Amino acid sequence: MAVQRDEPYTNYNYLVDLGSGDPGSVQAGFSEILLPETSIDIIEYRSGNEPEAGARKLPGRTHYGNLILRRGVIAALDLYQWIDQVRNGDRSAFRNVTVQLQSEDRTTIVLTWKFRRAWPAKYSFSPLHAEGKEVLIESLALAFERMDME
Repeated sequence: MAVQRDEPYTNYNYLVDLGSGDPGSVQAGFSEILLPETSIDIIEYRSGNEPEAGARKLPGRTHYGNLILRRGVIAALDLYQWIDQVRNGDRSAFRNVTVQLQSEDRTTIVLTWKFRRAWPAKYSFSPLHAEGKEVLIESLALAFERMDME
């Protein structure tokens, strides 16, 4: 349930559940999450006998961008195994993924995003660089059919 207040919440305390029902089951926490954009098609309609020349605007189909999850590589294979399930045609690979925003003191879930029937659509890594000093990052883009917030 959303907890409304006058001051905006910070963006750095969150939990991710990859469909197990337990955010603690994720083998490595995600360092960055890009929440998807939502858009609704506009359908323009006008009857020939309407007195105004302008068209009415009706809501059409809803479209969602992908949910992007990024974390440092720790050699955990959980994300790769999920990709492998999908590419091998396992229909049970679809999951309900949840992202929960926490209060600053981490005692309360203040906002929850639910992504229904999510599945890995893209899996990538940051570059390997012999003189680099950065953490190797893996990114998972999830496609899904519906987003709900509470």
